[in-house]
Order: sequence, then C-alpha cells, then structure tokens
Amino acid sequence: MIDPPEPLVVGALRPPEVLTPARLPVPCGLGRLLVLTVVFVCAACGLVYELELVAMASYLTGDSVTQASVVLSFMVFAMGVGALLAKRLRCRAAVGFGAVETVLALVGGSSAMALYACFAWLGQSRTALVGFSLGIGVLIGAEIPLLMTLIQRVRRQDAGGAVADLFAADYVGALVGGLAFPFLLLPCLGQLTGTLVTGAVNQLAGAVLVLWLFGRDLTPRARWVLLAANALALALLGAGMALAGPFEQAARRAVYGTAARVAEQTGVQEVVLTGGTDVPQDDDAGRGRKGSGRPLELYLDGRLKVSSDSERAYHQALVGPAMAGGRHARALVLGGGDGLAARELLRYRAVRSVTVVEIDPEVVRLARTDPGLSALNRHALDDPRVRVVTADSFNWLRQQARSRRGRAGQYDVVVSDLPDPGITASTKLYSQEFYGLALRTLAPGGRLAVHAGPPLARARVYWTVEATLRSVGLVTMPYRAAGRRPDFSGDPDRSVVPLPPPAGPGARGGPPSATRYWGFVLAARRPPRLVAAPDAPSTAAPLRDLRAGWRGEAQERIPGLPPSTLMHPRYGQ
Repeated sequence: MIDPPEPLVVGALRPPEVLTPARLPVPCGLGRLLVLTVVFVCAACGLVYELELVAMASYLTGDSVTQASVVLSFMVFAMGVGALLAKRLRCRAAVGFGAVETVLALVGGSSAMALYACFAWLGQSRTALVGFSLGIGVLIGAEIPLLMTLIQRVRRQDAGGAVADLFAADYVGALVGGLAFPFLLLPCLGQLTGTLVTGAVNQLAGAVLVLWLFGRDLTPRARWVLLAANALALALLGAGMALAGPFEQAARRAVYGTAARVAEQTGVQEVVLTGGTDVPQDDDAGRGRKGSGRPLELYLDGRLKVSSDSERAYHQALVGPAMAGGRHARALVLGGGDGLAARELLRYRAVRSVTVVEIDPEVVRLARTDPGLSALNRHALDDPRVRVVTADSFNWLRQQARSRRGRAGQYDVVVSDLPDPGITASTKLYSQEFYGLALRTLAPGGRLAVHAGPPLARARVYWTVEATLRSVGLVTMPYRAAGRRPDFSGDPDRSVVPLPPPAGPGARGGPPSATRYWGFVLAARRPPRLVAAPDAPSTAAPLRDLRAGWRGEAQERIPGLPPSTLMHPRYGQ
C-alpha cells in the first residue's frame, strides 16, 4: 500500500503530468485561489452528503446514534480506500478529478432519493445506506490527493505548506456545509431537493476547475468526454429536482397507502394524516372513514402515533389509573399534542385545569383545525380549561423546577404521552433526570402515568422505564392493556406487540399471538391504588382489566435492571 522510493533517473526525460506546470488562462495566484475555492466547495458538499445519510437513516430507521455510527465508520474507512486508489490517477489528475466529481455528484445527489425509494418499495434501506456510505466515502477520499497534485501544478511549493492550505480550505468548507444543511437546505428545500442541489453545485465546481482552469491540458477527446459526462450529470440532477415532488408523493403512497391527505415537514418532524374525516357521533365512535374508507391515523416521522381504531383503548388505559385514587383537579400532559389524552382528562367532572406541553406547534394546529383529528379529540384543546405550551417537555419541567424551588408541586396528575423510549431522540424523556423533574411537579398524593412501550416484545426497555421511575423514589405499579393488531410495517411507537411463544416445554405461555399489548407504569410517592374515581365517565377503562394486566406484569418482571440516565441511556440495549 506504501509506494517504494522511486529510483534516481539520470538524463533529460520529459517530466510526467504530475510535475508539468499547468497552462492556465489566469495568473498563477488567481489559479491557486480557484483551486482552494473548489476544495472549499467540495468539502461543503461532502459534509452535506454525510449529514443527509445520517438524517435520512435516522428518519427511516430510527436510533440516530446507531445510524450515525454506521455512516461515519463506513465513510471514513472508504475515504482511506479512496485516497489510496487516487494514487493511480495522479498521472492524469485533471481528468481523474473531473471523473470523480461527476460520479460523486450523481451518487451523492441521488442518495436521499434512492434511500427513500428502497424504504418505500423494498421495505428496508440499511443495505443501501451502507452502499452509499462506502461509495461516497471512496469518492470523497480521492479528492484531496488529486487536488494536491493540481495545486502543485499551478505553483510548486513545499508539501507542508500545500497540505496546510488544502486542509484549511477543506475544514472551512466542512463548517459551511455542516451549518447549511440544517439551517438552509432542510428548511428551504427539504432532503430530496436539497441533496440534488448539492450534487449540482458539486458538479459545477468540478467542471469549472477541470474544463476551464485546466482545460488547455486536456486532449480534445478527454475534453469532449468530460463535457458530455457533465452535461448528462447535470441533466439527470435537474430531472431529479423537477420530479422530486411527484416522487415523494408516490413514495408516500407506497408507505401510507392512498389515504394520506395531510403531509407536512415541520421544524421537528414529518407529520402525516391518513384516513377519513367523519365526525364521531357518540362516545364509542371515532372511526373516521369518509372518502378513504380507512380509519384516521396520525404518523410522526413515519411511525404510527394515533389510530382511531384503537386510540380510545390506549388513552383510557393511560389516563384512567392516574385519575383513580386521589385528587385530580389539576392535570399535566407531557406530549399529547394530538389532544386525545386531554380529551380523556376532561371527561372527569372534577378536572379544573389541564396543561399540555407539546414540542411541535404544527401537531397542535392540526389537532385544532383538521376536521378528522379535532373531531376525534372532541376539540379538547379549545376547551377553556386547557392551556397548551409549545416547548420541549424536559426543558419545560426544568424551568418549572427552578421557578418553584422549595415549593410543593401543583399537579395532581401527570400523564407522560411521549414517543417510544426506543427512539434515540426520546431517551432523555425516559431518563432518571426527567422523572426527577416530573416528581417535583407532583402535588402531595399526586400520580404519574407513563407510556413505557410494548411490555413483552421489548420487555427489557419496558422494565428499564419502571426501574428508572423507582430510582427517583417513586413507588410503581406496572400494567398493560390489550389493543389492536398493527397493520403498519414501519415499527410504529404505539403499536401493540404480540406475546412471544413459551420458552420451552412447561414454560408459561401468554395469550394467543393475535393479542397485543400496550405497556404503562403508574407511579406515586406512596403505593398507588386502582380504585374507581367518583366522577369517572361510564366509558372509562374497566379497572378489572387493568388489575389483571397489573398481575400479569408482576409475573413478567425483569429484576435488577439499572436506571437509564442522560449520560448512560439504556434503552438501546
């Protein structure tokens, strides 16, 4: 892999292209500045490709820590391979660099579209993610050796100075690309179009450097081949930009079906609403099937959050036990921007105020204005007893703890209706620190109800939530509630998961595999009680079913699990 020293050659031989001064159309100083500018642009584009792969994989698959590790490790390894392969192109550095940039622009620019297509039509994108990480890494790794050769042909200088100049431009470009991706490309163009535009910029920078600055050193055949390749690449990228909208709609139909009627990319997540808009006529209604023939479903970042077929059973099981066994005049909902947990709280006559803390204002807007979703939550967020706060739940609890230092909490009931703990972005909302802050908001005798994920299919995650709650001094009552069988293949957060089969002969088995469960934990400073509230609505979840779920959970407990903390999250284990 390391080239041996070149033998000393005596005599007047024609120097290879590596050492031949370039015939530039501009002075050497300006030519050198143009090369460094291209280094800057290429570095910015390369980092955008890298961040796009991480963002797309995190959105499609979840677990952003794992996805970032996969992308970065494979890409850095491939960059080393690309640097070695580029040594064979130094004899024709200009042509080699032009070819590398053309392929990189196409591969990097189309990577987001290709990953989304694999996810939508093939059901998984991990293989494509690794392939693109390796391909883009090889091409990026080949850039610096070739650019080093080209800048030395503009004006020779000592190797240390040339490396310092190239890396300075490279690092500044990486800074600009890293900031441009979240603050410019994503909000203004989106992932698909933003990556295609990045590919086009990458292509144009390479074309200017090779075809104009070093154009006099190209053979006529090489010039025409590069011109044709650049024109074709730009045409393909332009076609991708023009078709990005229809492509995204087709991919969304492949994922969600033809019933998707609202699709928005907010500053926090992608929000998709599918299904009907019929207004429920009674307490047992809620299956909007107008037009689409499907129940109303809300997806956040591709994961099912609400289905009108099953959400009532979920929210009654989440809210009912927390409302039983004590005062419940003041309630706090962490998450729950869809308004459905607030709807269940407002069914209790003793409730005087409900505070909903939701990070995404667009979810709140849809809960108030969308005909189907607002009918499903019975316009709960417009009730005068409800106050909606747009904030991150962790930060909001922290601010409340600071403002009420030394004073008792004010909420009789706290309901944690947050994304699944298995999602990396949500791990802090299931941490010891988070529950410590939530405990400080509880009034004397207050209760905290937590959605903790499927208790059987992800039993370790579920019992880690329970152990984390106990670690802050709360007494817990884990329980589960039966729900519907999910029909969405994207690993929805709130899907109910089948019981595993018995481990062996004589092992205790569960109900049939068609029975699936949500898992919850009720926590309080003193042992919580499952007794009916005097003002409980007639549609509340039957306590006998929840007691049965509590007994079932007690038999399945995994002892000895450590709590999850901010510095040591344990939900990915």
